[in-house]
Amino acid sequence: MAYGIGQVSGCHINPAVSFGVLVAGRMTTADFITYMIAQVLGAIAGAAVLYLILSGKASGWTGSLGQNGWGPGYLGEYNTTAAFVYEVAGTFLFLVCILGVTQKGAPVGLAGLAIGLTLVAIHLLGINVTGTSVNPARSLGPAIVGAAGNPHALAQVWLFIVAPLIGAGLAGYLFKSGILAPDDVIPARGGGKSDVAPAASVPRKRG
Repeated sequence: MAYGIGQVSGCHINPAVSFGVLVAGRMTTADFITYMIAQVLGAIAGAAVLYLILSGKASGWTGSLGQNGWGPGYLGEYNTTAAFVYEVAGTFLFLVCILGVTQKGAPVGLAGLAIGLTLVAIHLLGINVTGTSVNPARSLGPAIVGAAGNPHALAQVWLFIVAPLIGAGLAGYLFKSGILAPDDVIPARGGGKSDVAPAASVPRKRG
C-alpha cells in the first residue's frame, strides 16, 4: 500500500500515523482532521464488507471480526496495564520507523519495506496481548460493526484510541524537537525534485 498510494496521500491509513506526522510538523491540523475522518469511515466500511462476507458462511463463524481486546477470555488474558503499555510502546516504535525512514536523506526505495517489516514484528510480538492494534481506526471499525455480537470490544475500544495516539505523539515530538532527527523542511511532492518517501508527509497542492 505504501508504494501503491504513498505518492497520492502518504498512505497513512491510520489516525495514529497521521497524528504522529502532525506532531512532527509534517501536516496541518486541517489535513489531519480530514485524514482521520476518512480513515475511520474506511475502517467501518471495511469491517462492514468483512461482516457481509463472513455472515455468508454456512457454519462455524462465531461473529468475530478480529476485534482487539484484553483481559479474561481474550487470547493471553493480559490486564489493562499490560495492554495499554504495549499499545503505546508498539505505536511509538512504529512511528519512529515511519518518521525515520521517510525523512529527507533516508533511502526512499526501502521505506515501504522497512515500515511493513516493522509492523509485522509489532503484530507478532503483541498478537497475544491485545490482538495488536497500533491503529485506532482498525480497532474502531470492527468494534462498531460487530457491537451486537461482541459489545465488550466496543467498551474496550477507548484503549486502542488513547494508547496509540500517545505513542504516536511521543514519536512525533522527538522528531519535531530534533532529538531523533534534525528534520529539514519537507519538500513539496510533484515537482520532480522531492526525495521524500511514502508516508513522510501530506502531498502538498501545487502552486
